Amino acid sequence: MPEATTNSLNDEVIGKATARHVRMSPMKTRRVIDLVRGLPASEAQAIVRFDPHAAAEPVGKVLNSAIANAEHLAHVRNLRLDPEDLVVVEAYVDEGPTMKRFQPRAQGRAYRIRKRSSHITIVVAPSDSEAALPGGPHRKAR
Repeated sequence: MPEATTNSLNDEVIGKATARHVRMSPMKTRRVIDLVRGLPASEAQAIVRFDPHAAAEPVGKVLNSAIANAEHLAHVRNLRLDPEDLVVVEAYVDEGPTMKRFQPRAQGRAYRIRKRSSHITIVVAPSDSEAALPGGPHRKAR
């Protein structure tokens, strides 16, 4: 009988959260995401809380959800997890569907207005895990 192998990804506690169809342009949202990528989760929460950009609110909600998901996963797997040890491993914004609207202009013309949306994804993991360093275990922390 073959022996069961344990996958390291199954043992690792990773919290992931995604907000889809956020009515904000990806370019504006990426400004806030770039501030928190690679930071400890508690520091990222503080930065997002006091950031004046409008995109800070949905990014903060996704960040809080990712942290809560990591805590829940650790609880389900009977593992100890200190929320202070979590690091934002991945944070990115993808472009969502664009709503097209028309604005009337002079001489019977129409002007297209593009109302863009975003998909925000944030992944947090414990800082001692190999996934915490971008590029894997062979890359040194800065």
